[in-house]
Amino acid sequence: MRMATDWQDYELIDTGNGEKLERWGSVILRRPDPQIIWPLTQETPNWKNVHGHYHRSSSGGGQWDFRKDMPERWTIGYGPLKFHIKPTNFKHTGLFPEQAVNWSWMMERIRSANRPIRVLNLFAYTGGATVASAAAGADVCHVDAAKGMVQWAKENAQLSGLESAPIRYITDDVFKFVQREQRRGRQYEAIIMDPPSYGRGPNGEMWKLEENLFPFLESCASILSDRPLFVLINSYTTGLSPTVLNNLLKMSIGRKFGGQIDCGEIGLPITASGMTLPCGIYGRWESGE
Repeated sequence: MRMATDWQDYELIDTGNGEKLERWGSVILRRPDPQIIWPLTQETPNWKNVHGHYHRSSSGGGQWDFRKDMPERWTIGYGPLKFHIKPTNFKHTGLFPEQAVNWSWMMERIRSANRPIRVLNLFAYTGGATVASAAAGADVCHVDAAKGMVQWAKENAQLSGLESAPIRYITDDVFKFVQREQRRGRQYEAIIMDPPSYGRGPNGEMWKLEENLFPFLESCASILSDRPLFVLINSYTTGLSPTVLNNLLKMSIGRKFGGQIDCGEIGLPITASGMTLPCGIYGRWESGE
């Protein structure tokens, strides 16, 4: 497992009974997590003295309970990268802190390439990988179907001092966008994607990961340049294993370009217990140059 251990502004304080206690800057949040099926060792006062607590509903979904001094939005940093944090209706905050382990990896790969790198970030959400890639010196194309997430990504880039960086923001169905890039003859040295289990594009286009991921990877292989640097897949889909990602990358990107594949879990250290919270899986293909 690869661990995001370099945070200063984020901390996973404790876990138990299906919930996690987190520090986002100076704000303490309590949120549910389906992976946490172990008991809480000790309910310290921190568990009750929180700024925001997301309560699940027995009928599905849930709602936040906020303290009066809870900010509507605030900023945290990861090295030179800055991000707006804002609790959403679906328990999320606009950032997945475990992804920092991937940000550091891609920044190192881009910087060490010593040549111009064009990055395509698909299902790009609020732009964590976009900001990381641009900060490392890459030209970035950021694509997401949700207009609000694209705007949030722009704000994160501005916070990080990257308002003039070569970032192109696109609100579109990612599958159709990749097909259009293929027809245009545009190519990229690196592709990043965080595909959902299910989703719909701006015009109702349906995405099902188990049906669409492999043909999508084949389409992406067609828009990689003759000297590709890396392809990164993140996934939070329950039941999808690192071995499956390895096989998909081997049969698509690896079949065309060779290279090396590394797949596994990513996670966060839990301060109180010293244990690890698993937070999804990754698949990395790289050229090995």
